[in-house]
Amino acid sequence: MNQDQAIALYESVVDITGQMLAAARNSDWARLSTLESDCASQVRTLENAELGVLLTDAMRLRKRTLIQKILADDREIRHLTEPWMAQLSRLLNQASVERQLSMAYGSHQAA
Repeated sequence: MNQDQAIALYESVVDITGQMLAAARNSDWARLSTLESDCASQVRTLENAELGVLLTDAMRLRKRTLIQKILADDREIRHLTEPWMAQLSRLLNQASVERQLSMAYGSHQAA
C-alpha cells in the first residue's frame, strides 16, 4: 500500500462516518447499524494495510485532519444515539421483568 491508498482509506472512513451521522440525525437506526458494520470492516482493512506506510508531513497532516473528523462525527453520533439506546434498554428491561413476572405468576391462576 502506498501513501495515497492509505489516505484514501481514511477518506473512505470519513465518508462512512458522515453517512452514519446523517442516519443518526434521521433516526434511521437500521441504516446506522449497516453503516457501522461497513465502517468496522473499513477500519480493519485500514489497520492491516497501513502498516509500514511512511507518510510525508503533508500526508500526516491530512491523516490527522481526517481522524479529527472521524472522532467529531463519532462524538455527535453517540450524542444522538445515547437517548435512543437508553430508551431501548428501558424497553428491554421492562420486557424482561414482565417475562419474569409471567413465568413466576402466570401459571398460578385462581380456580
